[in-house]
Amino acid sequence: MARPSRLDTPLGRAGALRSSAPSRDRFGRFTEWVARAMGTPAFLVILTLFCAVWVIWNTLMPDALRFDDAALGFTALTLMLSLQASYAAPLILLAQNRQDDRDRVQIEQDRQRSERNLADTEYLAREVVALRLALEDRNSQTITRDVLRQELRTLLHELEREPAATDETTP
Repeated sequence: MARPSRLDTPLGRAGALRSSAPSRDRFGRFTEWVARAMGTPAFLVILTLFCAVWVIWNTLMPDALRFDDAALGFTALTLMLSLQASYAAPLILLAQNRQDDRDRVQIEQDRQRSERNLADTEYLAREVVALRLALEDRNSQTITRDVLRQELRTLLHELEREPAATDETTP
């Protein structure tokens, strides 16, 4: 029995194009792994040991066991190192381009986050100013305790003077 085709699955070339993205990502991860590996001290130590063993083998071993002639300047070793370098440089550049793309996305996200933070900060500043203005209006309409005490003292002094003035005028 044939399996029915799904309407949400692309057919033909579209499906082939869609499946190439994971392989590109896999290759990109591989290039980053190579770039990271070549940038380690362990890689340099291993490469140095490899070259030292190569040179020692091809100079100290009997002629029958040598595979790279020292008289010709270790041609095979030179070719191997040149091949390694010719592949290493583009792989490192590909890894660097991927990192640049990630950095560009991160910078854009940081810019958007900064814009949101600025808008939030401006909104909060406007709210604080509105609260201050509301408090100032309220404070101008309300009487503080010290002002009230001073007014009461003034009234008390006036009342104390008034009976004395009324006592003088009454016979």
